[in-house]
Amino acid sequence: MNKLFETAQSIRAEALKMIHAAGSGHPGGSLSCADLLAALYFDELRVRPDRPDWPERDRFVLSKGHAAPAYYAALGLRGYFPREQFSSFRRLGGLLQGHPEVTTPGVDAPSGSLGMGLSQGLGMAHAARVCGRPTRVYVLLGDGDMEEGNTWEALMAAPHQGITRLVALLDANGLQGDGPVEAQMDYGPAPEKLAAFGWRVQEIDGHDLGEILDALAAAREAGDAPTFVVARTVKGKGVSFMEHDNGWHGSRGLTPGELETALEELEGSAR
Repeated sequence: MNKLFETAQSIRAEALKMIHAAGSGHPGGSLSCADLLAALYFDELRVRPDRPDWPERDRFVLSKGHAAPAYYAALGLRGYFPREQFSSFRRLGGLLQGHPEVTTPGVDAPSGSLGMGLSQGLGMAHAARVCGRPTRVYVLLGDGDMEEGNTWEALMAAPHQGITRLVALLDANGLQGDGPVEAQMDYGPAPEKLAAFGWRVQEIDGHDLGEILDALAAAREAGDAPTFVVARTVKGKGVSFMEHDNGWHGSRGLTPGELETALEELEGSAR
């Protein structure tokens, strides 16, 4: 577990370095989902980084595409591409664009406007069932995704269609680009609504790696319904001056001093 925690902290650190080098990005939401990405890419997903297009692989969709720095950090640390590519983040013609593109090794779906990821994941899970493949599909959503109509269509459709190898994980940090969820478009109470649609719902601490791994294991064992994991998180997790501060949503960069302080905090907590 300590190794996985160190990996999550490395994801955070590399994401912040990318944002600093590019001069812009989305720090808050990248930090809040780092533990979820570490658990997925370094424990849960059946993937082959040396063969990104392996047909039998599990699929992952980042619906909250603005958290691309954390996603790229996870992919690079997992071995999908050399870490030197981190410097290409948000560079014209670079491998790592501001939102994920399928031209990047390991990326299964592009990310654009919020709300499209779960429908993409549902389609992948349906295709895997038709083709008789053991593929499982994982979709990471943010609070902004839950305020989009397309998301709710997929939430209704998946149980109705009997799709079971689909796991949605909500990075529920309570904030979206314009402010607190309750003040913008309150979608709660999410667990009760999702259960009513037919999802198997789990609510966990999204920074407790033990709880994350247990939730993913339980999702693998559930064969009668898709699983929705509500992961309660903290925006800006791991950096004291970013936590709970929506000013760090994005798109913004970090000064050299801010980056140095953030990296010191992350390194200190990983010891």
